[in-house]
Formats: sequence, C-alpha cells, structure tokens
Amino acid sequence: MLRLGGLNSISLIQIRRLSSFPLLFPSLPTPPSFSSSFSSSMAAAAALPPPPLAKKVKHEMEMFGDVRSDDYYWLRDDSRSDPDVLSHLKKENDYTDLVMAGVKSFEDELYTEIRGRIQEDDISAPTRKGQYYYYKRTLKGKEYVQYCRRLVTNESSVSVYDIMPMGPEAPAEHVILDENIKAQEYDYYSIGAFKVSPDNNLVAYAEDTKGNEIYTIHVINAENGSAVGKPLVGALTSYLEWAGNDTLVYVTMDAILRPDKVWLHKLSSDQSSDHCLYHEEDEMFSLALYASESKQYLFVSSDSKNTNFIFYLEISKQEAVLMPLTTRVYGIDSSASHRGNHFFIKRRSEEYYNSELVACPVDGVSEVTVLLPHRESVKIQDIQLFNDHIVVCEREGGLPKLTVYDLPTASEAIGRLQGGREISFIDPIYSAELEESQFSSKIVRFSYSSMRMPPSMYDYDMDMHISVLKKTETVLGGFDASNYVTERQWAVASDGTRVPISLLYRKNLARLDGSDPLLLYGYGSYEVCIDPSFVASRLSLVDRGFIYAIAHIRGGGEMGRQWYENGKLLKKRNTFTDFITCAEYLVENKYCSKEKLCINGRSAGGLLIGAVLNMRPDLFKAAVAGVPFVDVVTTMLDPSIPLTTSEWEEWGDPRQREYYFYMKSYSPVDNVKSQNYPKILVTAGLNDPRVMYSEPAKFVAKMREMKTDDNVLLFKCELGAGHFSKSGRFEKLKEAAFTYAFILKALDMIPPVSSL
Repeated sequence: MLRLGGLNSISLIQIRRLSSFPLLFPSLPTPPSFSSSFSSSMAAAAALPPPPLAKKVKHEMEMFGDVRSDDYYWLRDDSRSDPDVLSHLKKENDYTDLVMAGVKSFEDELYTEIRGRIQEDDISAPTRKGQYYYYKRTLKGKEYVQYCRRLVTNESSVSVYDIMPMGPEAPAEHVILDENIKAQEYDYYSIGAFKVSPDNNLVAYAEDTKGNEIYTIHVINAENGSAVGKPLVGALTSYLEWAGNDTLVYVTMDAILRPDKVWLHKLSSDQSSDHCLYHEEDEMFSLALYASESKQYLFVSSDSKNTNFIFYLEISKQEAVLMPLTTRVYGIDSSASHRGNHFFIKRRSEEYYNSELVACPVDGVSEVTVLLPHRESVKIQDIQLFNDHIVVCEREGGLPKLTVYDLPTASEAIGRLQGGREISFIDPIYSAELEESQFSSKIVRFSYSSMRMPPSMYDYDMDMHISVLKKTETVLGGFDASNYVTERQWAVASDGTRVPISLLYRKNLARLDGSDPLLLYGYGSYEVCIDPSFVASRLSLVDRGFIYAIAHIRGGGEMGRQWYENGKLLKKRNTFTDFITCAEYLVENKYCSKEKLCINGRSAGGLLIGAVLNMRPDLFKAAVAGVPFVDVVTTMLDPSIPLTTSEWEEWGDPRQREYYFYMKSYSPVDNVKSQNYPKILVTAGLNDPRVMYSEPAKFVAKMREMKTDDNVLLFKCELGAGHFSKSGRFEKLKEAAFTYAFILKALDMIPPVSSL
C-alpha cells in the first residue's frame, strides 16, 4: 500500500465521470468581479465565531539530543473512539460547514452541473472470457455498479471487430452482483477484487464496509448468487487469484496492515485450515500476488521499495509448494510472467535502473536471455504476454508508449526482440495503459485519454496493425474536445533539471496574460506517474476560465527511474523545490499571477502542499491538502503505524541521525512558522489506514496557533470514510464540488462571496 490518491489520476480508485450543466459564465471573456458581494462578505466574516482551537497538552519527544514539542499529540487515537477527539473533529466539521454555508447553494449547483455531465445509465467496454462477455453497468440515480455478463453467440475466435450483441434478440443480461443492494446497510461500501473462476461458474469478490482497506472475501455462484462456503476475513483486495476451479490464493496482513502471508484455500474447507504458502517476517518487505497471462502460474513476490524476489506456483500440479524464481539480492527488483517454455522477467538494478527484459526456460531459470536491453532514456514499465506477441509499455520523454513485438513459436529459440511496432496516439500529451486481454488472442486492449479527450478503450490487432475504438466515455452537456487546448511546458530547476508541466485550458477563455486563475496539482512520490489524463470534473473550473496544470516533479516516475531516485530519501526536497519552480515558471510566463494561483495535492501530494506552504506561502492564493501526510518524523519513528516499516526506503529511517534531521527540515507539522499563509482547506478520513486523521488534525491545530494572517483555514474530516473519501460515485462528486467551491470562493469568483 502507498500513501497515494487524488482528484487527479493515479491509480487505483477513481471515478472519471462528469456532468454537464449550462456554463455559469458561458460568454464572458473575463472572470466576473464581485466587489460589492465581497464587501458584504467581509461583514459576514466579522460575524462568524472563531475557529475551534484544540486544547494543548504538553508532549515532548527527544532524539539525538533534539527535543520536539507536540502539544497536539493527544489527537492521535488508534481506536478512533475517544470522545474528546471525536468532539474536536465534529467541531471542525461544524465550523467548516458554517464558513461554507454562504455558498452552499452554489456548491449544490456546481454538484448538479458536474453530475449532469454523466451518462448515468451506461456500461463498460465488455471483456470476453470463454463463452461470456463480462462488463459493469451503472444505473440512473444509483451510486454503485452492477457486475453483469451475457452469453457469447458468435463462437468464432475473438477479433478486433468482436462486439457484444445487444437488443431484444441478444442473450439476456445476467446481473451477477449488484453493489447497490449490497451497500444498502452500510455508510461505506467498496468492492475491490472481482475474480471469475476459470470455468465461469463461481465469482470471488472482496468487500470493504468501513474504508479501512481490510477486505472480506466472498465466493458466490455466478448464476444464482448463492454463497459458497464461509467468507475469508482480513484480506488485501488486490491480491486474490483462482488456482483452478475450487481453490483460491489470497494475501492477509499483520497488525500494521503489512501484507505478510499468502494462503491457499480450498472452497470446501474452513479458513482456519488454509495452508500458508509463505510468511514474510522481514518488516521491510510486503507480499504481492498475481497470475500469469497464460493462467498456468501464480507468482508471489516479496517486495521492499528497492528489492524483491519471486516465487511461482504451477497451478495444474496442485502441490501447494512455492518454487523460487529469482533470488533476494539488495537493489534487484523484478516482475515475472509466463509463455510457453519460458518465464519472462522485467528486472531493475542500479546498473540497469530503467529495467531490462529477459527470458529464462521454465526448467532452467538460471539461463537468462536478454530480450530488451537497458536504455538510459527509455524505462520499461510493464509488459503483456500473448501466445504470439508481447506488448511492452515504456516511458520516454515523460510519456507512455506501447510497442508490439512478434514472438517466435514455442519450439523456436527466443532471442533479442526486433522490429517493434509502436501504437500511435493523437494528442501531444496523453495517458495510455494496457488493459486485460485474452492470452490466446491477437488483440490487445488499451485505454487512452488526454486532458481534453475522455477515456476510450481500443482493441489493437497485432497482426493487422489497426486499432478499433470499442468504447468512449460519454460526456454530456455539449462537451466538445476541440474547445480545449493541451500543451507541455518545461520549467528549469536551480540545478538545471527540466521539469515537465502539463496544461489544459479553454481556448476561447484563456487570455494567457497573467490574469487567468490557475490550479496546479502535484504528487511526486513512490515513482507514481501522474499522466495527463481526462477528469471531467475539471471542466467546471476550466469552463470558468481556469488553467489546470500538473507539475511532473521529481519523486514520481514520469521521466524514468532516476527521476524517482532524485526525489526520495535525502533528495526529497527536490520534490518541493521542483513544484515551487513550476509555480514560479507559470507566473513568470503569464499563465497566472500569485493572486490567481491555487495548488492541490493529496496524500503524499498533501505532504508536498504542506511543505511548499511552509517554504513559500507568499506564492499561492489558496491551497487544498487532501488526506495529507504531514507529520513525517513522528510517523516514521513509530513502527506500530501502518506503512512505516515498509517505507523507510522511501522516506528514510529517522532512527538514523542523518535522516532524522533531514526529515525534520521539511516535515510540515515541524515547520509551521509564525508567518502569513494563504487560504487553506485540509481534509481527512477517520478510518484512513494510510494517513491517520490525526496528522492533518495536528497540522491544522498548529497552524491555527501560529499563523499571523486572517485567511480562512478549514478542516473537514469524513467520519465514515477512509483514504479515498466516500464510496458512492455521486458522493465523490460532492467532494469535488465542495473543493471547487472553496477554490472559487478563495478567488472571489462566485456570487455571493462569503466569509473566505
């Protein structure tokens, strides 16, 4: 697990659906002024009660002769049930509601606008598995999805033109699972893994009903929904695989939520009798589980931030014994797959830091053949194997690219890959990712979007070299991609490093003379790539004249492995100075001014926001820090907190003097100063296992104590959610509407301007 997340694009949990409503200011060439409203809002501000102040309880921590005082340490409550803590959080929420009450009607209008861009009744691009098409359906007015399937009527091999039959003559749609029904009795509901058995008769799915990312696995009959056996508790959602039609392999976590054990479960047995395939006792390492595209092998990897080693399990043998594939050597990091008589391994080291691709015989794993050598300017990010092809996802110049290579037959010798065909894309900056495809097919599926082009699914015929569009996300409300401009700029850091910036703006509203409002997003950790993808909710800012920008700062992975290495451990400050450099570049080049510059980051990106607010508060008008990781030293000194031990290789181990003082130099809680700060919104989730709610709570409390300005500082803690906010698709849009309402208020861009 990582401290990640965002309104932007990473990863794992994201709803990229949006709505449409008539633009508030459809024909205005410049943002409107509300000076009269502003005057009345100042009077309203004087009438507001003071913000809640957390009580101070003396607490000192000493390390290396250095004493840190933390008068708000009492806000940490591992049980999340302390009455004083809950009372304080509720007071913060009440104060936030009170301050934002003046624009509640606008916030509601904004939410209606965002939601109105969604085609609420829709289906995902179907995926064919055996005799069925599988897909997800959303229903009008419903928060959650249905998992559905239809029988295949055309038994011919899957082709790029394969289309699921629809209409009255098509096979009936079968709803396997309806999240809307399951979620009725919970405030929070999320399904993670959803795995269909090889014979299509059963489904295993993992559900979280609290937002704490601890999942329960259920197995049901795919046809009638009846339960098969008892649920499996304490699981990690991402790591669940079938090993035949009657066996599951899954991963559980220890007390600090570190994935430490992988289990084999027979459906006819109780969880207490499950066989532990491997127990990782080293607190620096966490387990991962995945299946080969051929579905003949399962791989278990034990990973730290710099090192991993891999075992494999041959499914057909059912011996329940893991065999070693790679060895544990510090600095060597690998991932594996299988095809024919060979394992394919992508591996990285200090020598080949952008990874190389090799193959080894199944019956002789030490005999390695290099298929793609290491290249300084090209990072191998992922691969997808097929019977006759391999698709390699690479990164070059800060952007992904997909390259297809032909493979020799299983009986032919395997050697260096030659003559790859790169799939071409439309926009100058974009996002492209490999999607699940059938191993026996000649079709690879990939997703594509850009900051102005909605997400689309394509099937690419690797023999015919053609792409066919299978599905484009519908954006209602008269959306026209040609009305928007995307571009890439490069800011130059003080050490000469060129930092890419992705930009989106509406071409008939942006003046690019310094008077435009701008929202700058950043992350910069864990080697995560924040690619310039489409998020429809941004239109509610961009259509009001905003420029939306992403700073691809060091600590992320956009520019290759070294980009990450130069923004972690004792080089972490590069992440923050890169962001400041990007902000200064945008001001100097008239994309905005300091008075119109807003910033946003989430989780580890919230650390970024907290750090730059302490370093350069004069540079920004407003800031949003979502579930921010801001108490770095205290957290990383406490191995009882989830993620700490596994992340010493990301941030450093402050039990060592050098790392302690370096972390302290940027940790936001430890660097709040007596100075003016911009307008700030901070959010948290009470059940968050990645960033404890107490970190942002302490940050806000200390900032309220020390800041010298009258700018608003708001704290909103979701009491029934975790790291990724609320679970419903519309509830998530409400969070976006609230955040955007705060930003627009901060810039006096909505009537009436209230008390910000």
